[in-house]
Amino acid sequence: MTPAMEPAADNAVIAARDLAVLWHPCTQMKDHETLPPVPIRRGTGVWLEDFEGRRYLDAISSWWVNLFGHANPRINAALRDQLDALEHVMLAGFTHLPALELAERLVRIAPPGLSRAFYADNGSSAVEVALKMSFHYWRNLGREKKTKFITLTNSYHGETLGALAVGDLPLYKNTYHPLLMTSLPVPSPDCFLREPGQSWAEHSMQRFDAMREALDRHHEEVCAVIVEPLVQCAGSMRMYDPVYLARLRTACDEYGVHLIADEIAVGFGRTGTMFACEQAGIGPDFLCLSKGLTGGYLPLSVVLTREEVYHAFYDDYPRMTAFLHSHSYTGNPLACRAALATLDIFEQDRVIERNTALAGALAAAGARFADHPHVAEVRQRGMILAIEMVKDRRTREPYPWQERRGRRVHRHALERGVLLRPLGDVIYFMPPYVITPEEIEYLAQVAWDGLVAATQD
Repeated sequence: MTPAMEPAADNAVIAARDLAVLWHPCTQMKDHETLPPVPIRRGTGVWLEDFEGRRYLDAISSWWVNLFGHANPRINAALRDQLDALEHVMLAGFTHLPALELAERLVRIAPPGLSRAFYADNGSSAVEVALKMSFHYWRNLGREKKTKFITLTNSYHGETLGALAVGDLPLYKNTYHPLLMTSLPVPSPDCFLREPGQSWAEHSMQRFDAMREALDRHHEEVCAVIVEPLVQCAGSMRMYDPVYLARLRTACDEYGVHLIADEIAVGFGRTGTMFACEQAGIGPDFLCLSKGLTGGYLPLSVVLTREEVYHAFYDDYPRMTAFLHSHSYTGNPLACRAALATLDIFEQDRVIERNTALAGALAAAGARFADHPHVAEVRQRGMILAIEMVKDRRTREPYPWQERRGRRVHRHALERGVLLRPLGDVIYFMPPYVITPEEIEYLAQVAWDGLVAATQD
């Protein structure tokens, strides 16, 4: 029996073994002295189960990746079938049906104008591909002054150095600032910051003035604008109106600048449409996808781009215009097959239409938070609902971040069998699409009780 198959005595034994050898992501490891990691043995649907049989409702889709539940039988079957055929082959000079068929299907369902698919391994890698591809495109066209990127404040695009450089969250970026290229930040259209009585659309249009000014001033040196369409997820689930994207597309065309849409977190139905850009009726020049692409099963990302971009690299080899970016596991057949099974579920189960009712259940469950004295806002876009916890509702004064009120909600939820992981003091629900209205009601009640407990003193 291999070590992975050995029966564990209990959660404490597994946690102790873990802390002896593992270094966990996005974690101050000293925190585990008071809250050990939760060992998970299996998952079924929206539920995770530890080694002692305790269950946890996965309210955040295991960092936003799981769309159709853990151990989904249809995705499982597709992977078993692929295992017997081909586990991996390099995609340089070779091809295989899962990668080919997935590219065909993504091009078919993507916003208009996107006709080429370039695979990578994860979300950050997809952003790196898009940044390099945009820069290299302009270089191949002789526009060598174009070396910068415009980004939004409060944005997040990943942890690799290029992705960090075009993000704007100090928690992740400040330490590595000396290593990063310089980007051009523009104020976010974040509608939490709107004036009283101002609509989302009015605020977003007003905020676009700063973007137009930046484009007017810097377009000769700018390769692309990169945005997270509609929801800045890691940036406390802040949201804005689609009108901003529509105006941005027009302005990018006017000034000769690419538009990169980072839909790694918001793609595949999260905002109510298959892709968030659809709500603005636009197609970007680069569309970055990952997370839900494989239904939460395996790492895979893809950048979709336009034919004109592809042809800027297409030439005789001695001219050195080729895009030589590569990853060893590019287009892995198992990951592509999981993605194909995920797209099958979208089509066969009419998921986007069905999610309308689920989004309504989320809205109903979240309504109770709107009048809480320590909630400044409840906001929602499709299958994402966020609750902004503050010290003073009237002034919107936040709690001191050092108090870690959101962590109190997290601990309370674990004790009640729900996986919530607030972003600072923002509680959010981003569950798998197989959740039931009854399960939504349960997680909302647990979150309410956690909010009450976290704000009592």
